[in-house]
Amino acid sequence: MRKIHFVVAVAVMLAAVRFAGAQQPAKVWKIGVLVSSSAALDASRQQALRQGLRELGYEEEKNIVFEYRYAEGNVARLPELAAELVRAKVDVIVAGGTSVATAAKQATSTIPIVISGAGGLAQAGLVQSFSNPGGNVTGVSRISPDFFGKRVAFLKEAVPKAARVVALGNPETPGYDARLKDVDLSVRATGMTFQSVSARNANEFDGAFRAASQARADALFLMPDALFHSYPSRVVESAAKAKLPASYDRTDFVEAGGLMSFGVSLADLSRQSAWYVDQILKGSKPADLPMVEPVKSQFVVNVKAAQQIGLTIPTSVLNKADKIIK
Repeated sequence: MRKIHFVVAVAVMLAAVRFAGAQQPAKVWKIGVLVSSSAALDASRQQALRQGLRELGYEEEKNIVFEYRYAEGNVARLPELAAELVRAKVDVIVAGGTSVATAAKQATSTIPIVISGAGGLAQAGLVQSFSNPGGNVTGVSRISPDFFGKRVAFLKEAVPKAARVVALGNPETPGYDARLKDVDLSVRATGMTFQSVSARNANEFDGAFRAASQARADALFLMPDALFHSYPSRVVESAAKAKLPASYDRTDFVEAGGLMSFGVSLADLSRQSAWYVDQILKGSKPADLPMVEPVKSQFVVNVKAAQQIGLTIPTSVLNKADKIIK
C-alpha cells in the first residue's frame, strides 16, 4: 500500500512540475531605441523596425517591449538618454546615426548595440572593421564607398555652372574630418573648388549659411549629421533663402522643399537591423556578426524647389531620378 501511495505521490509531483513549467511566462525582451530627433520624424524607421521584428516572430507586449528615448534635436542629450536605457536594463540598444551610436557605446560596453544606419564607424572607434566588429556594436552601415562621390556628381550635373561647393557640417560628429576629406576629394575631382562651414547646434545655422554666402558658394553639400537630420525644414528654408542649390543625404529634406537628395532608404536600414536584434536575442554576440553595407539607394529631385531659386534641372538629371517632386 505504501508503495502505491509513493507511486501516486511521485506522479502527482511530476504532473505539478509539468503544469508549472507550462505556466512559465515567455521571456519578454526589452529593446531600447535611441533617437536623435523626434518620434514624428523617426516614425517610418520605427515602423520598419517593428515590421522587421514581426516578420521574425516577435510581438509587442508578448515577447518584446520597446523603450524609446528621443533627443528632440538636442544632440547633447544623447549621453543622458543612453544612460537611461542602460539603467532600464534593456537587452539590446538600436541606434541610428554615428553620434547616437557613439553615445550608446560610451554608456555601455556590455549591452549589445545594433546600428540601423551610420557612417564613419571605424574612424569613430565603434567597430574594428565591418567583417570583425570586435566589441558590442554591429549592424547596418549607412554610407556606401561611393556615397559622397555620387552625391557630388549629381550636384555638378544639376548645376553645371557651379565652380565652388561649400559643405555644411558639424565638427563634433565622430569621424567628421575623414568624411570631410572624402567630400573634398570628390568635389575637386569634378574641377570645382571646395570650402567648409560649420554649425554645432541649431543656433549656429544662420551664421553657417551667411558664411556660405560670403564664400560665394554656387552650391551647398550638407554633411550627414544627427543635428541637421533633426531640423530638415529649417535647413531647407535657410538654403532657399540663400538661393543655394543644395544636395542632401535624406529624402526628408527634399520632401520639406529641398532641391535634391541621394541616399539609402532609412526605413530599409531599420528593417534590416531587425535581423541583428533577432540574432543577438538568440544568443549571438555582436563581435561575431559582421556588418553589412546598404544595397539600395534613391535619388530624388524637387523640380518646384529648383524653379524657386531660378534653376532649370537638366533632362539628363531628371532621367536618373528615382523620384521627381513637382
